[in-house]
Amino acid sequence: MRIGELAAAAGTSPRTLRFYESVGLFPPPRRTLNGYRDYPENAIYRLDFIRRGQSAGLSLVRIGEILRIRDAGQAPCAHVDTLLATRLDEIDQQIADLLQLRQTVADLQSASRTVDPATCQAETICRYL
Repeated sequence: MRIGELAAAAGTSPRTLRFYESVGLFPPPRRTLNGYRDYPENAIYRLDFIRRGQSAGLSLVRIGEILRIRDAGQAPCAHVDTLLATRLDEIDQQIADLLQLRQTVADLQSASRTVDPATCQAETICRYL
């Protein structure tokens, strides 16, 4: 399957496929006599896996680690479990940070409703920020 066909089937672009190849997520495909990339039919499964990994918030570096383990003939399950546990910790921290930010913004907005704007000093631009 040529690069354009694979890209269309996967809902991506040839440029993305070339990028994935350049960073090692795809092994270099066979080339036809006239130099076109010739991907195997099962390449779409690899693209689907990459997308699923990205949807879970994994970086392309981490996805590449998983692919290398699988390409070496091993099941990457234990490695994926570790990566997902780390990702959950990161998400929990982001949620905590966002909740703190939300409280800060809510406090600032609440304060902004109680002060007479005429009492603001020009040097501070706005006392709420």
